[in-house]
Amino acid sequence: MADEPTLGEVARRLADVHADLKEDLHQLAGRLDGKVSLDIFELRMKTLEKDIAEAAARAAAVEAGQAERDRRRAADRRLAFSALVAPVLLLLLQVYLSARGAGSA
Repeated sequence: MADEPTLGEVARRLADVHADLKEDLHQLAGRLDGKVSLDIFELRMKTLEKDIAEAAARAAAVEAGQAERDRRRAADRRLAFSALVAPVLLLLLQVYLSARGAGSA
């Protein structure tokens, strides 16, 4: 019987196990309190996806606006060329032709 623990020793060991288990459960509860529930996580992810989609749509709208401005700028350049440069060239051509025609008559 000397190898068997006494009743007091068994009670102490059981109290130690109980205290360790209680401490472990307390730590686990503290860790679980810091975790986010799956429902909240899914809601946050859906909101994030919606925000990303909205930002992508705004970026696409900005790019489309920039493309439209570039197209208008190219049209304005063509208009400026035809309104300013072409008449000057035609005037120079008329002057040249009249000078050639005046010299041969």
